[in-house]
Amino acid sequence: MKFEPLDFSKIRTYPVAERANKVNAGSFASGHEVGGSFAEFLRKLPDFLAVQDFRKLVAAIARAVRTERPVVLMMGAHSIKVGLNPIFVDAMRRGLLHAIGLHGAGAIHDFELCYQGETSEDVQRGLNDGSFGMADETGRRMNAALADGVRRGLGAGRALGDAARAAQFPNLGLSILAAGAELDIPVLVHIAIGTDIIHQHPTTDGAVLGEASYRDFQAFAAVCARLEGGVVLNIGSAVIMPEVFLKALTIARNLGHKVEKLTTATFDMTRHYRPTENVQRRPTALGGEGFYFVGHHEIMVPLLFAAIKEELARGE
Repeated sequence: MKFEPLDFSKIRTYPVAERANKVNAGSFASGHEVGGSFAEFLRKLPDFLAVQDFRKLVAAIARAVRTERPVVLMMGAHSIKVGLNPIFVDAMRRGLLHAIGLHGAGAIHDFELCYQGETSEDVQRGLNDGSFGMADETGRRMNAALADGVRRGLGAGRALGDAARAAQFPNLGLSILAAGAELDIPVLVHIAIGTDIIHQHPTTDGAVLGEASYRDFQAFAAVCARLEGGVVLNIGSAVIMPEVFLKALTIARNLGHKVEKLTTATFDMTRHYRPTENVQRRPTALGGEGFYFVGHHEIMVPLLFAAIKEELARGE
C-alpha cells in the first residue's frame, strides 16, 4: 500500500473576520481598584464559564425573590463548621431563603453552636478511646426536644428550634433552627438513623427519630410542590439531601403539581455523582437549568449571598 503526498498548497483558507470566536477581549476581567465596591468587583469579573453560570444563578434567585417563588437551601454540616451560619440566618431574615433542608449532622452542629458557641469534636481522639459522640448534653437535650416535639405534632427541625428558643440558649442569633422557629420558615431535618452522634445516646428513641424526620420529609415534599419558578441550592450535601430532594420532587409531581421550570445549583469542594444527577441534571430536565460550582464554602457562599443582595438592590 502506497500513500501519495498531499498537496498542502491547495488547502483553502478564509478571512479571520468571518470566523466566529468564543473569546472576545470585551469579556476579559478588569483589575480591582483599591476602595472599589463589591458591585464593581462583580462587574469586573471575566465573562466566561463559571462566572456566566454564577451570574445566571444570581439572577434566577433574585427573580424568584421578586416574584415570590421559593428559594430553598439544602445543606450539609461543613458550611456550618466553617462559620457560615450568620450568612444563612441573615438571608432568612431578609427573605432570601424560604425553606431549609438539613441532615442530622447539620442540625447537631447548629444546636451545639446555639447552646455553647462551639462544635466539632476531635473524632480521631474520641474514636480511639470510645468517647466519640458521647457528650451528654447534646444527646440528652436534642433527644428530649425531639420527643417533646413529636408529642406536640412537630417535625424535627421545628422541635429543635422551639427547644432552643424556649431554653433561651446564649447564641440564638447563630442558629438556623432557632431562626426558622422564630420566623416560621421551615427548617426540615432529614435523619439517617445511625449516622449521628445523638443516636448513640442512652436517651435515644428510634420511633421518635423516625416520626420527627418523616414529618419533615412530608413538609419538604410540600415545599417541592411550590418550586415552579423557584430555586434549589445544595451546599455541601453529597448524598442525603440530593436523595431526599429527588423523592420529594417525585411526590410533588405524582400528586399533580407542575414543577418543571426551576433552577438548581450545587456548591461543593469536589464533584459528586448524586448532586450532579439528583440536583443539577434530573430535576431540571423538563425545562429548568442546573449548575455546579466547585470551591470552598467559606469563600463561595459569602460571595453568592453578597451577589444576590447586590442584584436585588440593582433592580429596585
